[in-house]
Amino acid sequence: MCIAVPLEVVEIRGDIALARYGNATCEVHLDLLEEVSAGDYVLVHAGFAIEKLDREEAEKTLAIFREIADETP
Repeated sequence: MCIAVPLEVVEIRGDIALARYGNATCEVHLDLLEEVSAGDYVLVHAGFAIEKLDREEAEKTLAIFREIADETP
């Protein structure tokens, strides 16, 4: 099973973005998308941004992830 995670783009350096999930940051390749800016949310799989999300949809998904994490023993 594969999973993609919504991350917020913090900074862009060429085709690489610095993206954030909570307090964690990571580098994300932007080669597959056009017109990504700092503050945008992107869906990330295997280190690549595969889709741009609107803020509301990203926040809904992140809330579900938090719910799942809270219920995990």
